[in-house]
Amino acid sequence: MKFIGIIPARYASTRFPGKPLEDICGKTVIRRVYEQAAKALTTVVVATDDERIYDAVEAFGGKVVMTRKDHKCGTDRCLEAYEAITTPVWRTQNDSDTVIINIQGDEPFIQPEQIETLMACFDREGTDIATLVRPFTDADTPADLENVNTPKVNWDVASGEAKMFSRKVIAASNGKYYRHIGIYAYRADVLAKITQLPQSPLEIEERLEQLRWLENGYRIRVGITDTETIGIDTPQDLQKAIYWYKNS
Repeated sequence: MKFIGIIPARYASTRFPGKPLEDICGKTVIRRVYEQAAKALTTVVVATDDERIYDAVEAFGGKVVMTRKDHKCGTDRCLEAYEAITTPVWRTQNDSDTVIINIQGDEPFIQPEQIETLMACFDREGTDIATLVRPFTDADTPADLENVNTPKVNWDVASGEAKMFSRKVIAASNGKYYRHIGIYAYRADVLAKITQLPQSPLEIEERLEQLRWLENGYRIRVGITDTETIGIDTPQDLQKAIYWYKNS
């Protein structure tokens, strides 16, 4: 099995424009994501639509490709980047044995162990897509569980497959609660197919694209992580990340 890490990184952001180029103790957010991913993967590529990010990645020696500005989600951008770094002949020969890992460009503290957990999901036959969940703990409050900005996952613990994602409070088959960690891995041939699917009713209702895949019969394997990471969605998150980095 071949694994390729792709990091979609846009400059535009409603809540925090330019966040991939923000500094965390001497390194940009996108550089920290890239370097963390490279600890687990031999091939890592940033997929961007902005020359400033492109130039910044090249400056620190990272691999980067320019992609279109009109992609609606990171999944579509991953496919364009994958096609940019491979040839049609190579894809014909390798698509079914290649996995694309979509690593969020605003997760500078993603751990290599989390990526490795995701990769291990493909040791099980029949895995189309994989993602991570983290259990809620006693340190989480009822408000944390009810937060609509934190998607939850109903998954079958016996089979290891996701059954539902929701912004509402839902439990897994064991009665426990799990938050969804937004990192995905897809077989390359599956990635090409899911990007062609129209939006589904549940996806539109919940604003979660992974529901489109479930509604179309794709199997999403779940990996468990106990590691908490800090995503950079707002300037306040950046300050929290800087504090965490200085004191970890």
